[in-house]
Amino acid sequence: MTLHQLVVDAAARRPGALAVTGPDGGLSYAELDAAADAMAARLARLGVRRGDRVVLWAAKSPAVVAAMQAVLRLGAAYVPVDGSSPVHRVATIARDCAARAVMTTGDRIPRLTGELEPGTALDDLDAPLHPAPPVNTATEPGDLAYILYTSGSTGTPKGVCLTHGNALAFVDWAHGVVQPDGEDRFANHAPFAFDLSVLDLYVAFRAGASVHLVPPELSFAPAQLVDYLHTQAVTVWYSVPSALAVMMRYGGLLDRPAPEALHTVLFAGEPFPIAPLRELAAWTGARLMNLYGPTETNVCTFHEVTKADLDRDRPVPIGIPASGDRVWAVRADGGTAGVGEEGELLVDGPTVMAGYWGHPPHAGTYRTGDLVRVLPGGGFDYVGRRDHMVKIRGHRVELGEVEAVLENHPDVAEAAAVAAGEGVDTRLVVFAAPRPGSELGTLALRRHLSQHLPRYMVADEVRILAPLPRNGNGKIDRPALAARAARPEAKNP
Repeated sequence: MTLHQLVVDAAARRPGALAVTGPDGGLSYAELDAAADAMAARLARLGVRRGDRVVLWAAKSPAVVAAMQAVLRLGAAYVPVDGSSPVHRVATIARDCAARAVMTTGDRIPRLTGELEPGTALDDLDAPLHPAPPVNTATEPGDLAYILYTSGSTGTPKGVCLTHGNALAFVDWAHGVVQPDGEDRFANHAPFAFDLSVLDLYVAFRAGASVHLVPPELSFAPAQLVDYLHTQAVTVWYSVPSALAVMMRYGGLLDRPAPEALHTVLFAGEPFPIAPLRELAAWTGARLMNLYGPTETNVCTFHEVTKADLDRDRPVPIGIPASGDRVWAVRADGGTAGVGEEGELLVDGPTVMAGYWGHPPHAGTYRTGDLVRVLPGGGFDYVGRRDHMVKIRGHRVELGEVEAVLENHPDVAEAAAVAAGEGVDTRLVVFAAPRPGSELGTLALRRHLSQHLPRYMVADEVRILAPLPRNGNGKIDRPALAARAARPEAKNP
């Protein structure tokens, strides 16, 4: 089985059913199948062959979904780049993965001309489609399916290589957990370059369900997102917690009855503060699931939220192993962490990436860099990033723990902690966004921290900031906050 076979099979079972829809229209499964074959024939004429890479640079649309399928049918791998990315980044990625072609819309083609390596073809996603025979190049589970570029620590994007086998191990697992049918309507909130979109697209295709592409301009437009959830009669929602939080705080999500059709809400990418999660659980009877895993493993653990979880004073667990993976924690001394102990989370199994493009293949265990606490029963609590562990005046401080305490304050919507300065001058700075209608005071927040944390973990400086800055995936932009923390805060006259 390969990813493109999911659409082929769905088209055979439910040809007239809606497969994917966006602001400019939709495609049935039969139409998506035919469009993919037509695009595949066009790419083949441009020289795309099995094992090649094809960059996709455009706003989310049914045509881009068809392009993904076209690339896969040729045995090639697609490389999605967010439509809002600048030309320089697109060219950098295309050069890095030695792309055979770049598919984009006609208005963008002139901007790329001269930016790509000689021999890199350009294909117009807006070009008319002509019927073509079915294309189905023989593909193995170990063949590359797509490359997702993430921000590298050096500032250069890193290409995470995922095979058909990697993706299908996750898709088959997620299909079994969500249990969708052909009448389900999946909302695709995440950009295609973000691994959350893999569930939206391929779990829906496996079930013969429909995917509803949230337009990029609505991604963090609270009121419009709430309207979209209702008007599209979404049954399965998957996003970063931040999207749900802004819908609750600023979009009036909780002021309207929960849609009866909505049966599953999944979230991943960052901890969900417990206070707004309690409100979400009180609002809807839908299943709530916390999925965890870096891009390099997709989802490797999950936890379905229970009533008991909502009595905690910290985010819900990241749960137990998923997708057929083996997951464990290793202490700083190299031993396996036991119940109640903390350590770095390690993953081994079918969803672990093939490697980073241009680097030696990855084999075996992947070290996530995330710190967890082992729970009774084999589950895990997320503690924070290993690289978010900082030293403040000789004491080890986990930034995630400071954030969790602050977010448990009734007037705090979300919070982020960063270290500013170096050596003995290192300061702990926290940023807090107030809940609507509340008036946050920095002294009150410092007092709250001092009541719940040892003295060395109490922030040197508290700043009120709303909203907190976001990166392209909707997560809190910590580098931007660190840069802000390094500057003195402007005082009101």
